Amino acid sequence: MVVLIRDRKKGNWAMNEAITLLAAGFLLAGSPGLPGEGISITKIFGTEIPGEYKLPASITELDNGDLYLVYYGGSGEYEEDSRLWGSRLKKEETTWSRPLVVADAPFYSEGNPVVWQAPGGLVWLFYVQRYGATWSDSRIQAKISKDGARTWSDSFVVAAELGMMVRSHPIVLKDGDYLLPVYHETGHDPEFVAPDTCSLFLRYSPRTHTFTETNRIYSRKGNLQPAVVQLTDEHLVAYCRRGGGYEPIHDGYMVRSESHDGGRTWSQGVETEFPNPNGSLQFIKLRNGHLLLVYNDNMNDERPLMAAISTDGAKTFPHKRNIVDGDNVFSYPTAIQTRDGKIHVLYITDERKTIMHAVFDENAILGKSSAK
Repeated sequence: MVVLIRDRKKGNWAMNEAITLLAAGFLLAGSPGLPGEGISITKIFGTEIPGEYKLPASITELDNGDLYLVYYGGSGEYEEDSRLWGSRLKKEETTWSRPLVVADAPFYSEGNPVVWQAPGGLVWLFYVQRYGATWSDSRIQAKISKDGARTWSDSFVVAAELGMMVRSHPIVLKDGDYLLPVYHETGHDPEFVAPDTCSLFLRYSPRTHTFTETNRIYSRKGNLQPAVVQLTDEHLVAYCRRGGGYEPIHDGYMVRSESHDGGRTWSQGVETEFPNPNGSLQFIKLRNGHLLLVYNDNMNDERPLMAAISTDGAKTFPHKRNIVDGDNVFSYPTAIQTRDGKIHVLYITDERKTIMHAVFDENAILGKSSAK
């Protein structure tokens, strides 16, 4: 078996020669991990570009076929110099543009960007702005672009309550409204997510340009960073990151909630069979109706990064495969499926300093029932 990993050079972003590897599923010393068979992984950016600390990255496919990503970067997670950076990969090209600042307020740091092109071409950039010492002092801001993410509007407030945050892409509901997954983080502790931290959704009407808040989803340890899919007109499912701390535990599981009225109200959170290390996850609906869940298959560590597919409406996820594994962490995945059917997963590694890009077909996961 041969897999290819590509890297970007400093300065001119030229493609290195592809390195041929005769093994997969383990880590080379000092590398960001190797992919499984049928999965291509490239490094997008590392410490050689602005914003040494990068967490997380969000990606969208634009109407012209370009890919556009936004990450927040600075000297550290809680540093004032944190700002949002945007980069473009033009269709049919292999070189990402040098990142440019797209949001940077004086005296405050930005975080958790979510970039998404809505029907009709408007590009949304949701993000967090922190007004105090921890994320519990944050509000959700947004900008829009009418020219394919080349220029951006002034920022405006989406959720003013302190502690409100965003992480995953919105979805378009069958009635035309948008559903934005958000969460309310409490506790004011950078090392512990309080048990009253909860997920919820903001329902946006493109007709009235208003956001309406749903009820809040509570669970035993708290939950945050929901990701959602719509199965039918009335039935939606969301998976959420668990709350708590980062110490080793034996009962840390992903949380699930459901709506049976089109996303207007939500059940309380129920712990699932999926382990969760108090780490982010992604859950998206593929073009054929199958569901993709991307998560760390571990209660206490952000490795491996696993992909699981359901073909029965989130009843079971029998098709499972490691995207990447090794002696590193693989955190904050963001997943999309582009119009050509390819699945793209961004994740962060190397002590949150490197953005990686995995690309694969659904068939690389279907039929698999283990990490191999």
